[in-house]
Amino acid sequence: MNLTNIIERYRAPYEQRFTGYITNAQRHAMNAILQCRSGRYGHMQLDCTQCDHHCTQNHSCGHRFCHRCQHHDTSQWLNRQSAKLLPVNYFLITFTLPAQLRSLAYNHQRTIYPIMFNCAVSTIKDFMANDNKLQADAGMIAVLHTHSRRLNFHPHVHIVIPAGGIDRKRKSWVSSSAKFLFKEQNLATVFRARVLHAMREAGVSSPSILPSKWIADCEFAGHGAPALKYLSRYLYRGVISEKNIVDDDGTHVTFRYRCSATKIWKYRKLPGVDFLRLLFRHVLPKGFRRVRDYGFLHGNAKLKLLRIQLILKVHIPPKDTVQRPPFLCLHCKCPMNITAFIRPLFGSG
Repeated sequence: MNLTNIIERYRAPYEQRFTGYITNAQRHAMNAILQCRSGRYGHMQLDCTQCDHHCTQNHSCGHRFCHRCQHHDTSQWLNRQSAKLLPVNYFLITFTLPAQLRSLAYNHQRTIYPIMFNCAVSTIKDFMANDNKLQADAGMIAVLHTHSRRLNFHPHVHIVIPAGGIDRKRKSWVSSSAKFLFKEQNLATVFRARVLHAMREAGVSSPSILPSKWIADCEFAGHGAPALKYLSRYLYRGVISEKNIVDDDGTHVTFRYRCSATKIWKYRKLPGVDFLRLLFRHVLPKGFRRVRDYGFLHGNAKLKLLRIQLILKVHIPPKDTVQRPPFLCLHCKCPMNITAFIRPLFGSG
């Protein structure tokens, strides 16, 4: 199914029904998707290297929520993070806000999202530093996801962390070979206390009734690559792939999702307007960074990471940039050269 056609079909009733609730960021994302590869952002001239065929290719919008854009950026990110992998065990730790706070989080995204990052990271840092076996400074990769598999608003922070770090006293590398890192309930308890405290400090009032126990997951992730690949799926593009939209009958949209517990494909059918509402609730505020690195995995700690790699005898291959796939000629299937970039006749808005 074509997501752009779905947006075009239901946009007017969606905007009419939710007037006053659509944010500027959501409206901008919608406009970008509708104008992607339409000529709105200009185009490029392509000439075949083997035959006389030439053509034009419209530019994409480049919006991070667009389902057709940012595949190259995702590949580049995955390539950079894979180059940082160490020969140690990795864990995927997830901190989730309870249902009672999700509406509050949606209405105060610029406040709550940073709180989630800060509290999740500080919790893990303290657990690493106070662990009897490790007592180390950690490095980690944190990613904010705002949706469940059913596309409901479900903010949570994923953190990929190697089971090791830099010993605070000896300044040497220490690691754990166990397939267990921290007790999940202990992580959740500390995270809960810190989030509620940070909200009070920020002047955000929480509901009077909240669950005493929150949810945190700490899963063994092997060598780390599968966890990185999982996180990369929604970093720079929309929350649903067109291949998972299975039907649009003119009034309702049906999409599929894989149940996390059973791994079985399930289907959800919604009125088109509700589908758009569900979809665009996951547009992040302008300028907000969904993915962040910390500790010795931060971009400013390259020398520290290099020392760790030398200690662990990591083979460091030469930097390899991810090349964009070439445009192929429709006639002879040979690569085509880009010979000119043509700007749009009006501003890209």
